[in-house]
Amino acid sequence: MSQARSHLRAALSLAAVSARGSTAGVMARRGLSARPAPQEPGMEYQDAVRMLNTLQTNAGYLEQVKRQRGDPQTQLEAMELYLARSGLQVEDLDQLNIIHVTGTKGKVRERIRINGQPISPELFTKHFWRLYHRLEETKDGSCVSMPAYFRFLTLMAFHVFLQEKVDLAVVEVGIGGAYDCTNIIRKPVVCGVSALGIDHTSLLGDTVEKIAWQKGGIFKHGVPAFTVLQPEGPLAVLRDRARQVSCPLYLCPPLEALEEGGPPLTLGLEGEHQRSNASLALQLARCWLQQQDHQGIGELTASRPSLPRQLSLAPVFQPTAHMRRGLRETEWPGRTQVLRRGPLTWYLDGAHTTSSVQACVRWFRQALQGRVRPSGGPEVRVLLFNSTGDRDPAALLKLLQPCQFDYAVFCPNLTEVSPMGSADQQNFTVTLDQVLLRCLEHQRHWSHLDEQHTSPDLWSSPSLEPGGSASLLLASHPPMPSGASSLVFSCISHALQWISQGRDPVFQPPPPPRGLLAHPVASSGASELREAAAIHVLAPPSLHLVGGVLKLLEPSLSQ
Repeated sequence: MSQARSHLRAALSLAAVSARGSTAGVMARRGLSARPAPQEPGMEYQDAVRMLNTLQTNAGYLEQVKRQRGDPQTQLEAMELYLARSGLQVEDLDQLNIIHVTGTKGKVRERIRINGQPISPELFTKHFWRLYHRLEETKDGSCVSMPAYFRFLTLMAFHVFLQEKVDLAVVEVGIGGAYDCTNIIRKPVVCGVSALGIDHTSLLGDTVEKIAWQKGGIFKHGVPAFTVLQPEGPLAVLRDRARQVSCPLYLCPPLEALEEGGPPLTLGLEGEHQRSNASLALQLARCWLQQQDHQGIGELTASRPSLPRQLSLAPVFQPTAHMRRGLRETEWPGRTQVLRRGPLTWYLDGAHTTSSVQACVRWFRQALQGRVRPSGGPEVRVLLFNSTGDRDPAALLKLLQPCQFDYAVFCPNLTEVSPMGSADQQNFTVTLDQVLLRCLEHQRHWSHLDEQHTSPDLWSSPSLEPGGSASLLLASHPPMPSGASSLVFSCISHALQWISQGRDPVFQPPPPPRGLLAHPVASSGASELREAAAIHVLAPPSLHLVGGVLKLLEPSLSQ
């Protein structure tokens, strides 16, 4: 495979989707992520992940961050200080060719990728401990010894990309843009802003215009930037932000314009909204290749007219064969992903904003309309749901009602009741009781929305009050309201056991942790699931929930 082709496919595979709140990178040469890396004695991968998890922020720290958001220099100067303590200067990042992406739309190693693959556990372990020890050695009484979770991973990604000599890095903003720790990048080759929506309102603002202001903070003087069609309000904000720093900002034409004169483009990601992401990806990839003076980057097929909004239209060009293949072979586990297992079909989409949940509902309903109806039994639709952070679960659940689910299942983002065996499952920001009580709150919202099914007041039980023993109750006896269409389980594994009823040929429930009783089989709805000719399961609106589901349904992804 030529370097240019590898560059393009890698860029498309990450930029063709919207930001996930993670740091990602790509490299043209293949195979480095599998290269053995030396490890210090006793410094294993799981030890590294457990130590990383101690850097998770708690609620108090998040409140402090919110108060400091008014001073962007405080945020960026802190990141520059950590970078210097790690042995790098901001100028060192200028050596990287970076596509900086923001917008509103796993596991630890998935945050840092090379050639589209998560870096190996060995490489992760080597770079983690090297950075961790360096920061420990440089701490003093005037500063916090360690950066928080995402800052640490961002620092680590920069070290990985520089030391592994990547040719191109796609860096995705964590939250927002202006104050995000990735915004110490001074000289990206191009920037991209995907479709905007309402998310992280406590940090970014409660209107899409305020959020657009934050996203536009990644624009740099003289660096081209591209965005997709937005409502006039946020588009005007992006335009003003670009003018303030003399950033040439272009509006991506619809994908249909790039299909004229050639065969239709096939996307590896399902959903109509992915066409907007694909249009942005093509423009980012072409812009970078153009700066590399690469030939055959797609011939222009139309001029670039000015628009009434005074925002120039990006080039309309004929995508090359390599570009087409990049779009066709793009994969993103957990986003509009379908797994067909015997009578069960799992529809996985980590949509977590109002607009993305609406797109998820359209995708799910269209998929059901195009299916072949089975004979020999009824069909059952199941919703598997959890929502975290400051999102409004009642609003998201209301958007999901048109899917006409027969059952709604609620559980935390934990694959098992006891996550001690997996460092990936550790979460120090909330307690187990808190996440279980939140699941009961989700069930209550669903019951209020569903007038045909009324459940008893689960909140009246003293053992379910905050600070009580909800974890023990749910770990052994999930609430099963008589006649209700919803159930609450204490972990993803128990929820999948009930939904699948042993009919998924791949999913094998793990044995219960030592010292805990096996989870009892919930009788409510079990016979319907066992007799159904087809079971359709939709799992939004959390990438953490979807990641846990994939870990159980596709064990090979965790290896």
